[in-house]
Amino acid sequence: MNQPSFHPFALALFCTWLAVAPSASGLAVAPPQQELPSDQASDQAARGATETSDQPAAEQANEPISFSRHIAPILLDNCLACHGAKKAEGGYRVDNFEELLKPGDSGESPIAASEDETSELLRRLVCDESERMPAESEALAAEQIALVKQWLEAGAVFDGSDQRLPLSLVIPPTTYAPPPASYSRAVPITATVFTPDGERVVVGSYHELTVWKLSDASLERRIGNIGQRVFALAFAPDGKTLAVGCGEPGKSGEVRLVDFDAGTIKQVIARTGDVVLDLAFRPQTSELAVASADSMLRIYDIETMTEVRTLASHADWITAVAWSDDGSRLATASRDKSAKVYDGATGELLASYLGHGAAVRGITILNDNKQVITTGADNKLHRWEIEGAKKVAEVAVGGEAFKLLRREGIVLFPCADKRLLQFDLSNNTITQTFVGHADWVLSAAIGSQPAHVQLVSGAFNGEVRVWNLSDAAVVQSWIAKP
Repeated sequence: MNQPSFHPFALALFCTWLAVAPSASGLAVAPPQQELPSDQASDQAARGATETSDQPAAEQANEPISFSRHIAPILLDNCLACHGAKKAEGGYRVDNFEELLKPGDSGESPIAASEDETSELLRRLVCDESERMPAESEALAAEQIALVKQWLEAGAVFDGSDQRLPLSLVIPPTTYAPPPASYSRAVPITATVFTPDGERVVVGSYHELTVWKLSDASLERRIGNIGQRVFALAFAPDGKTLAVGCGEPGKSGEVRLVDFDAGTIKQVIARTGDVVLDLAFRPQTSELAVASADSMLRIYDIETMTEVRTLASHADWITAVAWSDDGSRLATASRDKSAKVYDGATGELLASYLGHGAAVRGITILNDNKQVITTGADNKLHRWEIEGAKKVAEVAVGGEAFKLLRREGIVLFPCADKRLLQFDLSNNTITQTFVGHADWVLSAAIGSQPAHVQLVSGAFNGEVRVWNLSDAAVVQSWIAKP
């Protein structure tokens, strides 16, 4: 049986912690056994401190038991996998507080109406192994059971804003520990973007963003309190808010909205059980499409901080998302080997393309709203029509290609063969290569200045390069290592 090859982008994610972990002479690192492993223990060693969250031990702080800070995290970590909306063992769900109150198939009340009765929720945590929850797992720690018991005895109060909110949105956002003062190794560059004035480049780093001056490639400042790994960056149409798609693989994902000038977190939205892999603003609106490794596409209005729509058409990670120029179409790429196009206003599925036969990593809708370009793990670029999802052209690109950039008759994309490539839409050929990176090129972005268009790219080895789009000449290059 053929063994699956490692995706270089995923390997870059696995190795992120190595960039800041204390060096160890003679240490050999084994390759990962899954695409996006969680390296929590290594991350803690690298930081020299654990992440802090708004979930202190209530008894230590001598404060009332809070559902949002104390109980919801217990349910999320230990119960949701078997008692969520998609899988509700015994007919019982805990994915939000409203469902938590409803009896399962047994008919027993999860939360007793009076002190004389026993809450089924607590009974199932402390009974013998045949009925105890979590099933087929270790019992909850005594401290966790004590918190649940105290909360029930205090009246099982819900302290959130909406009982129908998912647990992940009820829990207060995490406040992350500061990143290391300096990195012992460079971090793989999995996201980068130009500032709206075109004078700086923002790079996704380890629990932070680093901002670099283009004039001399110097580090201007650092913006902390960001998720462990950064996968996507996009400025809002106002040019003042930076959306950061980030998370800890296999554990959490979120979008942090940053007041870029102040360097502070304005809001945290789209919190999920796995990382956010891409995001895109609907042109000239405050709507933000968020693609996540939990296979869901969420659209938020960042002005009202409300969820506009959730689409669940994919069966695996959504790796990339793109709007049409007029916002009337929305497209997604997925590890489930498909690419899809939706009506931008209603979310109605318009097309599903299966021509890659492998994970799809990048997608863009052409300006006529009739055709789509996709790239992926088959090392090819595909051009296809939305009507009927019919393939128009297929071009080998020499390596696995990632997220796509489009501009005036061309499409650009980073590639695992250490190059960036430019595809000419007029003749379906590769017309320009950007050569010079010494490692996989994982991310890229186009500047917004019309007079002198530039391209920025980030590589696995931490190198950032800025190029002239016209002739592929290198303007600046540096290792983005604080």
